[in-house]
Amino acid sequence: MHDYTRRGGVEDTFIVAPEGAEWAQDRSALWNAAEAAEKRKDAKVAREYELALPAELDAGQRRDLVRAFAEDIRDRYGVAVDAAIHAPHDYGDDRNHHAHVMTTTRMVDAQGLGAKTRQLDVRSSASIEVEEIRASWAAQVNDALELAQVAERVDHRSYARQGVEMEPTVKMGHASAAIERRAEREQIAAGEEPHAVTPRGQMNEAIEEKRGLGVYLERGREWLQEMGQRVRDQAELAAHGMASLVQGAARTMRAGLQTSAGDGFDALPALDQSPRREQTPALDHGQDERDRQRQRQRGHDRDGPAIGFGR
Repeated sequence: MHDYTRRGGVEDTFIVAPEGAEWAQDRSALWNAAEAAEKRKDAKVAREYELALPAELDAGQRRDLVRAFAEDIRDRYGVAVDAAIHAPHDYGDDRNHHAHVMTTTRMVDAQGLGAKTRQLDVRSSASIEVEEIRASWAAQVNDALELAQVAERVDHRSYARQGVEMEPTVKMGHASAAIERRAEREQIAAGEEPHAVTPRGQMNEAIEEKRGLGVYLERGREWLQEMGQRVRDQAELAAHGMASLVQGAARTMRAGLQTSAGDGFDALPALDQSPRREQTPALDHGQDERDRQRQRQRGHDRDGPAIGFGR
């Protein structure tokens, strides 16, 4: 069993144990008891988890994140958890903050170590348990990033499970990574553009270039979609504005016609629509008789006096 607390670059170490098992805070006592509890030569004494820590978090935030993971494992299985947080190596990626977490394979209480935690040993349940641990860790990382107001998020699922059409890179391994780091330093010193020299490094370099092209094309598609939506929105606004203009003009014309018609009828006198009859003056019968007498008198005057024959 490797003691990661003796390695260089260790930023912090701590042990998380179940309530009442204060004796397990002594690292030597804990792991000596773990070894003594096993009788078989091939018995598994500890389980190890290696955690990649976000470089965007500070030292205190990274410690809180690792402690949250350790407490989750303790509460899930009732085991003791020994954690060591490491700084990036001097010769490697300066963002490679990580932690090594070791747990007992037996439950721990005030009396010592108890029954084996078989959930991670039995094939029927091991994959389910590992999936739940990975999902829990991803959620804890995202909570820490959100608390630190960092926009990036992680996902424990593969690209295929996420439905992302992206080719994953291959694992470099310690030897290839060391060769690449040394070659990069030499290339920079010689004024050359850094490039991969190992087969795995060259594969990853090609994958990264392909990803960059894919991102470029995706951004182009997004830009075209955005511009198309803008054109549609502007056309809709223009059509709406034209319709409003036509409706407004129609209302104005109707109002003008109604006002003109109203003014014309008000200026005209009221018309009597009843049929007109010819008005004749009332007859004065006495006057008619006098007129006839005058006419007869004028007739006698024209004829002269009447001649009478005496008998």
